[in-house]
Amino acid sequence: MIEQVMHQDKMLSVIIRANYKAEGIEFFTPNDFSQQLAYMNRAKNYIIPPHVHNPVQRDVHFTQEVLVIKSGKVRVDYYDDEKVYLESKVLNQGDVVLLAYGGHGFEMLEDSEIIEVKQGPYAGEMDKVRFEPVSRNDVELS
Repeated sequence: MIEQVMHQDKMLSVIIRANYKAEGIEFFTPNDFSQQLAYMNRAKNYIIPPHVHNPVQRDVHFTQEVLVIKSGKVRVDYYDDEKVYLESKVLNQGDVVLLAYGGHGFEMLEDSEIIEVKQGPYAGEMDKVRFEPVSRNDVELS
């Protein structure tokens, strides 16, 4: 299953659930996203030809990150650009999420291992603004 988290016609996030299955290759992100997310299902002996990537100048304005939930259960809280809480989703082992726009925070609902992939180079504290999380009493799971 694929889930998109939208706010005011802007895609904040894409979640690929662990049970998702399709044939071939499918991209879930628009071409203008600085982080591209796709799913591939290829049969035995299928060959992806060897290749190198050409140097291409890219202009990246926002950090977009992909998280793979290796184990555990994680709640992701979504916020708009003004830090207003919107909704939450629960991610389970094997789920993959692309966080594209808006704000986000996390609570580990179980001991969890997460793999994170995002653009570099890392800008340290210049990379983000931290703010108060939503109260547990106000969490709305969708």
